[in-house]
Amino acid sequence: MDKEPIIIVSGEPNSVFLEIFFKSLKHNTYKSPLIIVVSKKLLQEQMKKLGYVFKINDVDKKINDFSKLNNNKINLIDVDYNFKKCFEKITSKSNKYINETFEIALNIIRLNNLSKFINGPVSKKSFLKGRSLGITEYLAKKTKKNKVAMLIFNKNLSVSPLTTHLALKDVHKKITKQKIYTHINLINNFYKRKFNKLPRIAITGLNPHCESNFQNSEEDRIIIPAIKKLRLKNAKINGPFPADTIFTKSLLKKYDVIIGMYHDQVLSPMKALFNFDAINITLGLPFIRISPDHGPNYSMVGKNLSDPQSLIQALKFLDK
Repeated sequence: MDKEPIIIVSGEPNSVFLEIFFKSLKHNTYKSPLIIVVSKKLLQEQMKKLGYVFKINDVDKKINDFSKLNNNKINLIDVDYNFKKCFEKITSKSNKYINETFEIALNIIRLNNLSKFINGPVSKKSFLKGRSLGITEYLAKKTKKNKVAMLIFNKNLSVSPLTTHLALKDVHKKITKQKIYTHINLINNFYKRKFNKLPRIAITGLNPHCESNFQNSEEDRIIIPAIKKLRLKNAKINGPFPADTIFTKSLLKKYDVIIGMYHDQVLSPMKALFNFDAINITLGLPFIRISPDHGPNYSMVGKNLSDPQSLIQALKFLDK
């Protein structure tokens, strides 16, 4: 094969993903063949309603030769999905369909030893309920990998939450020295492979201002000892920093990655800084998995106003 393909799962059928997929094809060209796993009828219907025109190349789900593929047409693996109309409300009735799209994509990747995978957003309340905390954990389970990390990547600054989709009352239970070591190791390995460097890493505390004004704080018991041990191997790791000051301009210039203790501690300022100019990378899987940094965003479905920047960045990142 001349160029390894990028396998794409469309995710939640009632989301903005196909809209931004059409926009990413219209405004950019990619060397790697793109293969999207999606309902053909759904894609055609949304393409018609949103006013886009692309030809379709039907691809067999057992494909093992990618040499003849290009992006003159949408390379599509059809998955049957019964829907009454486009842009329905998000419900559990699409769960079986979404799971099948993932199964087909992961099987193609496994059988052909591929390394490039993008998935559209899914509903945590609907599809992931009872399955996993998030897609990061869902894919870890599917690939039998128990050491993974979420990295929200931007070339100027990336962030990574130590815990992902947990209730705040449960976060402190999941913070351990070993989890911090594993997280740092995954991030270091990624930056060494991709950019040939050790990243400059800042680690936040859990409690406001990182102050130890009570006995047995997570900073004193876990975070500070872990950082001290890590600095023996990489002096570019510093912290813990208060989360309310680490994102100030003077400190941002000093670091490539900021690791937070929980999801919104680092993702909220990241989105305020870069909007959708960031991609969600799962580290620790047998392949590079990227998701655009947005959810299904049902309130915007069908309006043709969604920003494709995050998907474009994801495709560019893998198209090298």
